[in-house]
Amino acid sequence: MERGSCVPQGTEIVQTGFHYTLSLIGGKYKMAILYLLAEHGVLRHNAIHRRIAGIPYKTLAVVLKELAADGLVVRTEYPQVPPKVEYALTERGRSLIPILHSMCDWGEQHRDDLR
Repeated sequence: MERGSCVPQGTEIVQTGFHYTLSLIGGKYKMAILYLLAEHGVLRHNAIHRRIAGIPYKTLAVVLKELAADGLVVRTEYPQVPPKVEYALTERGRSLIPILHSMCDWGEQHRDDLR
């Protein structure tokens, strides 16, 4: 493997850690949800919905379910009426936050490059 490359010569990109990471956090809303949970700790569905402009309720529910299935988010349901459900990052999810911070830093440095 070349220095700085996560795709060894002759390896398909779909068999790399890079592709695996993108499969977990790729998509329009996943990184935003992870970042919100990192900033706020624990949030309910409606609180997340209010903070992400334009996300449909159903899409948010699907994305949260995917993040939970991937072990990045934990869903805690409280047995009460009306039902109360909270979402928080798992340890695995928290381990992605430095990557998101790096992406944020890069974006702040380069967002005006083409203007």
